[in-house]
Amino acid sequence: MSRAAGPRAGTPPPPDARTRGVRNPFVVDRIERDRDSHRVVLVMLEPRPWGSDPEQLDQLEEKLNSYLGYVLGGHLVRQYPDYEGMPVRFQLECVASPRVLEEDFLAAARHHCAGEGIELTVVVRTAEELAAR
Repeated sequence: MSRAAGPRAGTPPPPDARTRGVRNPFVVDRIERDRDSHRVVLVMLEPRPWGSDPEQLDQLEEKLNSYLGYVLGGHLVRQYPDYEGMPVRFQLECVASPRVLEEDFLAAARHHCAGEGIELTVVVRTAEELAAR
């Protein structure tokens, strides 16, 4: 996937390594095991409303690409050997349903991830629920 052309002038410095969320592509926000579906779930957190940041979709794309690299590059199973051979789901947790613009992007992202055998889902949570996770 490739939407971004590179860093833009005036772009703020990257978040520090502890910052979770779509804005930080260098951190896997959370990894959990879904015992019902027997999948490994890599969660991305988006606490901002859709459209609140003009860089938001570029940041989401970068985060997705990082997650893909983490899984496809074998880093997940090196870190968590018990997850070897388990199917993977990326789960975007956000505070509002995606609008048409985001849905179009997510449809393309779902298609791309599916080609790699990875499911991509979206879960809407309240800001409080997201902060607690």
